[in-house]
Parts: sequence; C-alpha cells; structure tokens
Amino acid sequence: MRQYSPSGWAAICICIAAVVHFALGFLIEFSVDEAHYALYAQHLAWSYFDHPPLVGWIQWPLVALTSSEGLIRIIPELLWIVSCILVYQVTLEIHHFIQGRNAGYLTSSLPTANACGLMAVLAIIAAPMPHVLAIGLLPDTLLTPLSLGIMLMAIRWLIQDRFSIGDWILMGVLLGLAGLSKYTAVFTAFALILVFFSARRKSWVTKLGFWVALFIALLFISPVLYWNWANDWISFKYQIAHGGGGEWLWRRLGAFLGLQILVFGPLLIMGTYLFFRTCMHATKLSLVALLGFFFIPFVIFASLSGGGGLPHWTTPAWFCLAPFAGIGLAKAWSTQRRAIIRALFIIQIALCFIGFGFVLSGGISSASIKSNPIADLYGWKIAGQKAAALIQTTKADGIAVQNWTLASRAAWYAKPIPVFVLDQRKDQFDLWFGQLPLGANILLINWSGMAFPTPIGSKSAFERCEPLDTLEVQRFGQVLSKFDFSLCSNWQGPASIK
Repeated sequence: MRQYSPSGWAAICICIAAVVHFALGFLIEFSVDEAHYALYAQHLAWSYFDHPPLVGWIQWPLVALTSSEGLIRIIPELLWIVSCILVYQVTLEIHHFIQGRNAGYLTSSLPTANACGLMAVLAIIAAPMPHVLAIGLLPDTLLTPLSLGIMLMAIRWLIQDRFSIGDWILMGVLLGLAGLSKYTAVFTAFALILVFFSARRKSWVTKLGFWVALFIALLFISPVLYWNWANDWISFKYQIAHGGGGEWLWRRLGAFLGLQILVFGPLLIMGTYLFFRTCMHATKLSLVALLGFFFIPFVIFASLSGGGGLPHWTTPAWFCLAPFAGIGLAKAWSTQRRAIIRALFIIQIALCFIGFGFVLSGGISSASIKSNPIADLYGWKIAGQKAAALIQTTKADGIAVQNWTLASRAAWYAKPIPVFVLDQRKDQFDLWFGQLPLGANILLINWSGMAFPTPIGSKSAFERCEPLDTLEVQRFGQVLSKFDFSLCSNWQGPASIK
C-alpha cells in the first residue's frame, strides 16, 4: 500500500465501488421508492404528499430524456461519491480541529489526517446499507452529502469562530437544500445550533450573516410551505403519523438496533469507541456538539423505532459519524492493532458482495413467494408493458392496484396510463390521477407478493371482474412471483381494502 498515498487509496476504493454501483444500476429494475420518486420528476410540483420535492426535481433532466434505470441511477451514484469525498474532507477538518485545540501526547500520537480520512472512507465502503442508497435515489441519498456539508461548515465555524458573509450564504443554501430533501433535515439543523452554542463566543445571533442564512434557508423551503398550505398541510400530517408508527414495543427497538449494526457494520461502532477512548481528552464540549450530527437523529429514530421505522433513515447520521470512527480506527492501526480491523473489513466487504449476488440471483425461492423480498425487484417492467397492451385491447379506463406500494412500478412502467389505488388511504396517486370514477372499467393487477382478494360482491367494489391473463416471473429457472390481470367493470365506490 506504500505505492500510493492514503488519499490515493481512498480515491481508488471510491472509484472501484462506484464502478460496481454503475454496473448494478443497469441490472436491476426500480424498487418501489425509486419508481415513486422518478414519478415525482414526471409530475413536477412545488412539493408532494410524502416528501419535499428535491428528490424529484434533481431527476427531472434525466427522466425527461430517458427511462433507462441505469442512466437515471447515475444521480445517486454521483451523490454517493460526493458523500465519500465529504467524509474524507470532514475527517481532515476534525483532525485539524483536534490538533489546533490540543497539545502534548494526544496531538503527537494522532495518525496523519490523510490516514484518518482513508479509514473513514473504508468504513463507509464496507457498510452494506450505503451501497443501497448509492444505487437507488431516496431522500436520504440527498440528505447525506448536504448533512456532511453543513457539518463541514460547522467545524470551520469552530476553528475560525466566525464566518464571512459568503460562508453564511453557503450555509443558508445548504440548509435550504436539506429542507427540500427531507423533513428530518430539521435534526441536522438542531445539531448545527448545538455547535453554535458550544462555541466560546455566542455573537453569531447578532451577525447579519446569520439572518441572511436563515432568510435564504426559508426562501428555499418556501415552495414546500406554500404547497402544504394550499393542500391542508397533508404532508406534515402524514409525516407525523408515519413517524409515530403503531403500538410501541421493546422488541422493535431491539430489532432496530440489531439491524443498524448489521447494515452499517461494526467497524463504524468500533472506530467510534476507539475515538471516545483515545481522543476525548480535551475540547470535549465542541466534539460532543459535533457528534450531535449523529446522536440527535439516531436517538430520535431509535426512540421512534418501537412504533416502527426503516433502517435507511439513519444513513446521513452514520456518514456524519464516519470521520470520528476513521480517526479512532487509524489510531488503533498505527499502534499495530490491525488484526481485528482487517478481519472486520474483510467480513463486511464479503457481506456486501454476498448481498449483491443475492440481489442479482433473484433471492431464495421458497414455498411462500412472499417470503422472498428480492422478488419485488423483478418482473414489473414486463408486467407494465403487458398491462399497457391489455389496456389498448380492452379500452379500460386505467390500471388499478390495491395498495400504494404496488402503484409506483405500475405507473412508471405502464406510463402514461393512470393508476388508481383501491383503498381509503389518501396518497400521492390521488393527487396525480384523482379518484376512480363511478361506473369505470379498469385493468386490475394483482401481484403474488402482496395478494388481495378480488374487489367484487359489495357496494364498495366492482360489479364483476374477469380474468384476462397471467404473467409468471422467473429468474435463473426459479419462479419469483406471478402477476394476474383482470378486467373489472362498473366501479361502485371506494373500497374498504387497507
């Protein structure tokens, strides 16, 4: 490894991972969330039912030019590269901050900044979950580099204890873009405020630049506020209910914490422990404040996980923790404690490649098709094409599904045919396509991975449904799922399906 500098090795590793992401991007169909956000780009608006608009806006140029999954996925791949570069840069700045505020043994015993940066990048590359967000664009994919950018500005504030007007403007832009990415960006803003209060001088409140930054951030998120005001604040109501989840259970919290360790890897946890053990001797208040970029969102998501949650929500927080972990790992590596670091890195990389192979193979087939989560990634493209052909033949008024998670791929792969969700839950598809008209004839798609009874025989369903066709999805000889297509006639009102 002496042939290249640590920064050179970091660049090489990032490029290798990026090539893997690029190749996988052309081999897998859109997931439910990817298709949903690609539809954002097709239906440009000031905001949307479940998320702010940037995840759609940023895809609009490519979606307008192509429907290729691989080409559209260039956006999350580039964002992942930017995030890794920012992890490296933030690590250098934290190293600089520690050196500037400490003297004696701690400073002299620290590894070089570049070595710490390399370790931070390797810890991210070895974590399985970031690779998922590097291939599929989610709001968290956007929030990650923006959170790191805000964290980088916060560190520079601690080092300089002041900002130029240009720094304040940049801070306002970063905060505004974060707010356009995901509502949980407010946790990043809380962490920034904590850093401001940890500084020796609190004169930032009286600075013109601070108010300029606040104005710019509010200006950026004004489309979201306007759209929600015009739509009875439905997005905020949905997010509050969604974040609260269902009944709070301790086992869900335990499952959340265990899953976090699995999908982000013990290297990050080990490195953070080593950082606390060896580098928290001075400037504790400022470093603790910086660690708020991880702990504030993580603790909030963990506390909510008892009612339900998704593991990728904490991704921006883990990226913000990586610089601290990188310093801890580099310090342990420099003292010849390399065996466990090397072993954990190899194990995590092996798990990543096993995961890639699992996805490409189509998962493990079983008696219950629904038990194979990978089946959800295959078959929707050909099903959408078949649905479009059946619509043309039957002259149906559109496509119907019985859950919103089935609507995204149907709407994307059968575009521009309208897709109606047959439940009483208000969602984005109601805003795009409206309610299914009374008396309508519709093509019903039923997918074996989330099967529902045929909606007939009551006053809140169709008068009749006639089977038209069946599509069996296979990969490498194993059956992954099955699509059933039916022509349903005379819609009589809202279904009671949940």
